Amino acid sequence: MSLTELSSKNGRKASKRVGRGNGSGHGTFSCRGMKGQSARSGGRRRPGFEGGQTPYMMKMPKLKGFKNPNHVDYQAVNIGQLNDFEDNAKVDIEALYGKNLISKKNKPVKLLAGKGALTKSLTVVVHKASEAAIAAVEAQKGKVELLTVSKKESAK
Repeated sequence: MSLTELSSKNGRKASKRVGRGNGSGHGTFSCRGMKGQSARSGGRRRPGFEGGQTPYMMKMPKLKGFKNPNHVDYQAVNIGQLNDFEDNAKVDIEALYGKNLISKKNKPVKLLAGKGALTKSLTVVVHKASEAAIAAVEAQKGKVELLTVSKKESAK
């Protein structure tokens, strides 16, 4: 066998030869149609051109702030809501979800001291807590344990 006898599975497609006479099937207007912008050399519309209507990208706001990629969206739980639990109970994500105090298990939780007062001694396991909330829990002889927030959790 020699190199001249080799053939590929798909073969090589010959390029379209335009402007080589009408007998070729690609003569006269050379596959460009009749007259107009696209028939001229260099006559193509720029990317994003939408026929004269205001392009989509120009309708988008230009300078309206930015989205912080490190933002973590917490579910807030106030200490007054924790009075639903038994005395000396361990309050974690599962327990909060069970009492409908949070709506998602996979989203981080922050304990706040905004509304209500705590009347029970609890062990609270959350991702974040305000200083006032920690002080309120410890004043009732309770304990606050903080979990770490993973990138995967904070994105949801």
